[in-house]
Amino acid sequence: MSKTALITGASSGIGAVYAQRLAARGYDLVLVARRAERLADLATQLQQAHKVSVRTIAADLSADAGMASIETVLRDEEINLLVNNAGMGPISSTADLSDEAAAQTLALNVTALMRLTRAALPAMRARKSGAIVNVGSVMAFHAMPATSLYSATKAFVLTYSRAIQQEVQADGIQVQAVLPAGTVTEFYEAAGVPIANFDQSVFMTAENLVDAALAGLDRGEEVTLPSVHDLELWNTYDTARQNLFGGTQNGKPAPRYKAA
Repeated sequence: MSKTALITGASSGIGAVYAQRLAARGYDLVLVARRAERLADLATQLQQAHKVSVRTIAADLSADAGMASIETVLRDEEINLLVNNAGMGPISSTADLSDEAAAQTLALNVTALMRLTRAALPAMRARKSGAIVNVGSVMAFHAMPATSLYSATKAFVLTYSRAIQQEVQADGIQVQAVLPAGTVTEFYEAAGVPIANFDQSVFMTAENLVDAALAGLDRGEEVTLPSVHDLELWNTYDTARQNLFGGTQNGKPAPRYKAA
């Protein structure tokens, strides 16, 4: 019996590569993005190349109606794999970022990902199977002057994913947070800073990124950092995080805060 994957932000970049790779694995697909023409072209290519079913849904996930339409699919249909890939990241100082761009970033990076995850979980729990891939960013643990909101939204993606991983341990559901570093996509043009402005040596292709992310999913990784070669860097960071939290659990002000 074939499995079905729903991928957001599927019209280009990371989302389109997920569609290609999952179609090659035999998944039927539900592809979601705003650009209907691009989705239709991609669907035709994948159907011809892999003989899978591909349905496209043009939806703006930064708008309530768009989110609600995809929630309905996730609740009413058997979706075995949800890839929350849609996102945006305007590069701007906090004071200069427009209200509209700030609202859209929060809606797409946080609210849509949260709502779609919540919509998918009940049916996956009932079936005792399923997977959710939340595409975040290494900016989840690195803030810069022009990425205040973007970094904060990706910190949400990481923390939200890690908490849900603990909630569904007994339910047969896999939740993976994928944290890319620089990746060659249209993201940077959309953010207002062309990719040519950066050191090209630190950028990974979307193909290599998705291949690494899927390998991490196959390995059962909870957090996948495709560009981190020394895994001990993550292990040390995560252990320090847990130790820091443990250090807060004593109910008394630290001596450094006592009056002189």
